[in-house]
Amino acid sequence: MDLRVFTEPQQGATYDTLLRVAKTAEELGYGAFFRSDHYLHMGNVDGLPGPTDAWITLAGIARETSRIRLGTLMTAGTFRLPGVLAIQVAQVDQMSGGRVELGLGSGWYEQEHKAYGIPFPKEKFGRLEEQLAIVTGLWETPVGERFSYDGSYYRLQDSPALPKPAQSRVPVLIGGHGAKRTPALAAKYATEFNIPFASVEDSERQFGRVRAAAEERGRKGDDLVYSNALVACVGKNDAEVERRAAAIGREVDELKANGLAGSPAEVVERLGRYAAVGSGRVYLQMLDLDDLDHLELIASEVMPHVA
Repeated sequence: MDLRVFTEPQQGATYDTLLRVAKTAEELGYGAFFRSDHYLHMGNVDGLPGPTDAWITLAGIARETSRIRLGTLMTAGTFRLPGVLAIQVAQVDQMSGGRVELGLGSGWYEQEHKAYGIPFPKEKFGRLEEQLAIVTGLWETPVGERFSYDGSYYRLQDSPALPKPAQSRVPVLIGGHGAKRTPALAAKYATEFNIPFASVEDSERQFGRVRAAAEERGRKGDDLVYSNALVACVGKNDAEVERRAAAIGREVDELKANGLAGSPAEVVERLGRYAAVGSGRVYLQMLDLDDLDHLELIASEVMPHVA
């Protein structure tokens, strides 16, 4: 199982903090450094010193790392026009030497749109489908040819479809809990399907829907990577688990029920349950970004047993 680091910097983190986490994750052998794409904090935190932009952050980290893959869970489709997003991601992919992955979602947090004057359209899912068609279409258009698109929400005319990413195909992640439209969209566009903060049983059910949708489109179900995003709170003993839970304002019992919490052995066992239903990759939501010892513990005591 591929273990990746997933951060939520809108809760309060500087670029320097994120860079430190990414470089530590690379040194410890994690598969990727991902971040959320939000401009407003959530819950009972102040969010200081304020938000950082996902793709500006990843561009900087791309120049400071050499191996670890970089991406978003998930870029909000409401934040960027699809043509602009295609340029941004392609450029960061070039800057990283071909290590970028794009998680793209419809956008959902209405209050952050109000806070920063970003339009929050009623019909978001249809826009997301057109965004995926445009971003992937621009990248797939051969150099020297032109790309046009006439949709309900976006229109591109005679685009040179440049620049191109360094990778021949940038991995595209689509995720969510929707029973019909989400699996169909993943089957059409995704290289990876991610389900956030879901039980083993719900993960199995949703993975099955995506596999079925892929097969309906003539793809093999195993063409996609299936992954989970889960909060992590691991400790060498009960006291350390309790300390880490308290640091992120959560209860140990709740974390054990809904995430990856407890001793390394407990977390290895729980990861095995997700692996048994088809998950090949887990994004570890790390909420205390100053606790680099947490990353080291998971890398040394969990990762070798799930690789």
